[in-house]
Amino acid sequence: MKLTNTYRTALTVSRRLHKPSLSTTARNLSSSDRPKHHAPTSFATQCATLYHPSPKANRGLAPPIYFGSTFTLDDADHGARLHDKKEAAFTDGDGFVYSRWGSPTNEACARQIAALEGVHENGGTMLFGSGMSGITSALMSVLKAGDHAVFPYTVYGGTHEFLKEFAVHWGVEIDFIDGAGKQGPEAYRAAFRDNTKVVYCETPANPTCRITDLRGVGRVVDEYFGTRENNPNRPWVMVDGTFATPYHQRSLDIPGVDVSIHSCTKYLGGHSDILAGSVSSNSADFCHGLAKVQKLITAPLNPMDSYLLMRGIRTLDVRMQRHGENALKVAQMLEDHPLVDKTFYPGLQSHPDNTGDDQCLVADAFRSGRDYAEDASTMPQTYGGMIAFIVKGEGDIALERAKRVCEGLRVVNLAVSLGSVESLVEHPASMTHAMIPREDRLAGGLDDGLIRISVGIERASDLVEDLKSSLDRVMESETQERVA
Repeated sequence: MKLTNTYRTALTVSRRLHKPSLSTTARNLSSSDRPKHHAPTSFATQCATLYHPSPKANRGLAPPIYFGSTFTLDDADHGARLHDKKEAAFTDGDGFVYSRWGSPTNEACARQIAALEGVHENGGTMLFGSGMSGITSALMSVLKAGDHAVFPYTVYGGTHEFLKEFAVHWGVEIDFIDGAGKQGPEAYRAAFRDNTKVVYCETPANPTCRITDLRGVGRVVDEYFGTRENNPNRPWVMVDGTFATPYHQRSLDIPGVDVSIHSCTKYLGGHSDILAGSVSSNSADFCHGLAKVQKLITAPLNPMDSYLLMRGIRTLDVRMQRHGENALKVAQMLEDHPLVDKTFYPGLQSHPDNTGDDQCLVADAFRSGRDYAEDASTMPQTYGGMIAFIVKGEGDIALERAKRVCEGLRVVNLAVSLGSVESLVEHPASMTHAMIPREDRLAGGLDDGLIRISVGIERASDLVEDLKSSLDRVMESETQERVA
């Protein structure tokens, strides 16, 4: 058969392009030996070309922010390896391929939190665009239709909403229990089923500040289902420890706990300027599944917020000490005020989980991740910056009274969220937990008159005076109304 000139030319070019010796040579070249891109000479190409600083620029003390969405590859085989790999919490020596699968600034921050959490070599930490994104990603990575999960009544409102608005419609069965206090582990045990796949805890609870016996929960899960070493299908024990932070509570150090979750928007970020969430585990299998959800459904925390989160964490130790010192003074005033029915703060002797004995849940929960024995002689034990208190009254009377107390503050800010340097107050029944049916709220201890305060690092006397003045004004106005 005669070849046309056009076909002959194309065949010659094809043979040259696919010549084995050329392909092998290209693969054997190191990245430093490969031909460099031409220096652009045209204006349009100069505009479109990415310029990088000199290699010496990587010696800055603070980690840089990598905004790139994609990464250059050494060769096609390098790209093939990166695309073929099973997802993991951290990258390996091959580096990154695409920011939806992880990026340098995100990973640097994740490794910092992993260090605070005490994550082992095979585990990892993954960062998300909010605490809720971390929570839902952790749950979606292990739950499927027909599975069962156990949650406490006092779970965060957004978590409750996800369960009721999405998880149950996907065929996941949910039980809510009172998991607080010494009886909590047995309440969890009573809810276990053969298809239970998640045992979820939130401690200290939002907003009641009740404590879950995590050691007890881990024990009853082991007794009922066996340890993870003996039963890989054992339920995943997850802990939302946002209120405590790793400063006080390292959940992964507790036998039986698999997953630690934090809304990093709060104390870890610490400045009300980012949204972020972290999920940590010592299980490589869990981290692979979590990374798959992040890659395909949610997304990693963006580089700028990863950088800001790293910067916030650098002062976490000193901030947490000040939060706790201020909160104790505020809580002591609230406990003595005539308009306050109950005050929930782990540092008060009146806290229901502060029994003062060897089995004290407060003492067990508020252990610092630092070298506490070394610091104990010079720094007092603190109990976090979160306080909940209930104003006197029933039903709508308590509801309106609590709202007026919140609205009367002049130093403390009326706003949702928590854990920042500035103090915040909110009324859960009309704000963060308004989506929870009233009967479920009350079952979890979220009374109509309950107020939540996130105590900041302002001068303690300013905060005490502000709260006392607002409470006093509400009492005085009600007295005047009765007289009128």
